[in-house]
Amino acid sequence: MNTTAVLIVVALIAVTLVLTSYASRRNNNADDHYVASSRIGGWQNGLALAGDQLSAAALLGITGAVALGGFDGFYLAVGVPAAYLLMLLVIAEPLRNLGRYTLADAVAARFDGRGLRGVMALSTLVISIIYMVIQFIGAGLLAQLLLGVSFPVAVLVIGTLMTVYTFLGGMVGTTYIQVFKAVLLIGTVFALLVLVTVETGGNPLGSMQEAASRFGAEVIAPRHGDLTGSLDTISLLLGMVLGMMGLPHVMVRFLTVRNGRAARQSIQVAMWIYAFFFCVLPIFGYAALNLVGRDAIRADNEAGNLAAPRLAETLGGNLLFAIVAGVVMTTILAVLAGLSIASSGAVAHDLYTTVLRRGAVSRGRQLLVGRVAGAAIAVIAMLVAFAAKTLNVAFLGNVAFSVAASTTMPVLLLTMYWRRFNRRGAVAGLVGGLVSAVGLVLLGPDVLGAEAVFPLTIPALVSVPFGFLCAWLGSLAGRGDPAAAGTDYDQIARRAFAARRES
Repeated sequence: MNTTAVLIVVALIAVTLVLTSYASRRNNNADDHYVASSRIGGWQNGLALAGDQLSAAALLGITGAVALGGFDGFYLAVGVPAAYLLMLLVIAEPLRNLGRYTLADAVAARFDGRGLRGVMALSTLVISIIYMVIQFIGAGLLAQLLLGVSFPVAVLVIGTLMTVYTFLGGMVGTTYIQVFKAVLLIGTVFALLVLVTVETGGNPLGSMQEAASRFGAEVIAPRHGDLTGSLDTISLLLGMVLGMMGLPHVMVRFLTVRNGRAARQSIQVAMWIYAFFFCVLPIFGYAALNLVGRDAIRADNEAGNLAAPRLAETLGGNLLFAIVAGVVMTTILAVLAGLSIASSGAVAHDLYTTVLRRGAVSRGRQLLVGRVAGAAIAVIAMLVAFAAKTLNVAFLGNVAFSVAASTTMPVLLLTMYWRRFNRRGAVAGLVGGLVSAVGLVLLGPDVLGAEAVFPLTIPALVSVPFGFLCAWLGSLAGRGDPAAAGTDYDQIARRAFAARRES
């Protein structure tokens, strides 16, 4: 047991529990629990957005992928800043005008129908559970390294803490924790960058140059392999850039601010933080390759998920290792809390309140169901994590991006920008995108290995166009049904603007 690391982890968790306890005083109803009653400021929400995406999948997965796979691992990071630029330009303000608690609310603002809301909620659950699995794997592996406890025990402890955060603090507490851990993570990454730079004689890119001289120039250059490898890279980038606009725990952040201006400010703050963070991860990957070595990284975890903590230990000894481990654990808990809010809202608000009970549920009852649903979803995600712990967490993250890019993203964009889009098209787009994305992953090489039917590990190149195609075909089929047409988005935006002016 690493006593220093354990003490730091416990201290940071204690701070987050204090923040949760303070937030529980403001978590009194469904508005508070799901969207913090839309009272979060732009800068504060921008830091929370950064906290949502600066996750274990990013720090652990991308650093390990670069250390073991060379430049190709950088493709796991490059799409994120571009994705947030797209969100700034096309989705932040329109989504704020449409939504209330969940992404299904945003679509339902144009189209009535319990079936549509149910399918949208199901897509939210699939994406959120995949992302939860990522965080549980990272937390379990790190706690296993620190404490010497079994992987299942570590995951159970993390899941219990996550449930406490969301049960007591709701979105208010989640926001406080996200801001706290974003500041912690940025400071830790900056300190690690300074130490790597000093180690390479003051050259921030020195680790890349050293890797090229020791392992060959191919480790810092993109691989020019066969057609399948090139298409897989394109598919990965497409899924990442477009999928960010469909991740429920990220999109719901735009519903926590008062207006479109604050939503845009949130994106601007988060985008600059991402640009810095994701540009330095490859530097850490090459530094880990040089200073820790591939064999040692693989000895800890075959997928390379512990390369970043081992690099910190090499550069700063046990103290820096403990700090990085503590910050990563806090990062995982914060992201899990955000995912729990998004997924429990889909169950309690969309499936239970609207689909099953047709709205005949009090806000107090809805809040209780949401809290119970959060605990149940955590159990499901933990069970999946037990079976998937050998997979690289960055790969799993990109599977989640691909599912989001093929389902919720097309439906949200078409809801906002295509006047002829209708309810049948929305249902067809969600079902077609979800079936194609999940089905192609199950038929791909990461599940079936040499027996794979589908050659790409990331299905976005096929599933994203298929999701749009299904939405278009469904809309064509529904043009003869006046009930499917819905309300024009411009009317909804005008009503939302007028309501905000009155309030």
